[in-house]
Amino acid sequence: MEALPSDRSAARKVLLVDDHELVRIGVRTTYPELLGTTIDWLEAATLEDAVRVYAQTPGVDAVLLDLNLADSKGLQGLRTFLQAHPGARVAVFSGTHDEFVIRQAEALGAAGYVCKGTLSTQMRDMLIALLWPEGPPGARSAANSGLLFSRMPTSSMYDRVSELGPRHLEILELVLSGCTNQEISTSTQLSLGTVKNYVSSLLLALDVRSRSHLISLFR
Repeated sequence: MEALPSDRSAARKVLLVDDHELVRIGVRTTYPELLGTTIDWLEAATLEDAVRVYAQTPGVDAVLLDLNLADSKGLQGLRTFLQAHPGARVAVFSGTHDEFVIRQAEALGAAGYVCKGTLSTQMRDMLIALLWPEGPPGARSAANSGLLFSRMPTSSMYDRVSELGPRHLEILELVLSGCTNQEISTSTQLSLGTVKNYVSSLLLALDVRSRSHLISLFR
């Protein structure tokens, strides 16, 4: 493949945040370069480490952030990272395909949403779009035409979700991530009783019978 011009050939720095070492090894060995440009992969296994590495490393071009880490669940990690580094270009890196999660990630300021099950050629195009949003020479035209976020048909369920308040959305994100009430209580610093009340009001607002029914609607 023809290399990029010299003014674009400097290595791109990408911070990969995932608690599975094999996933990190797989990504960095599959994409050591893109469009003739070396990819300098930085790694972190926890959100705390990711915030620190980004702060200590100048010129990070993009971040791939897993949603479920030992010290964060759901979109809380994205919120926390962007609060610490509001100028960061962060793409969620997750195995979750829920439309709700994808929409919320975009609304929170994520630069993209990369599903772990994506084909390698699609993953390559998404990384190109993430690292060269202006469209580098040699990139496929599709790489910068909406690949960074999946588009799904709307439904009345998601219309109802859009009417929920911020705290209800936060609780819903954690429920859909598989968190128990106790884990939600720990993450949000709300009492267990308050969390139970929020979950009950979510079931009522979304007109579902149970927690498992709620989760099934977003799968």
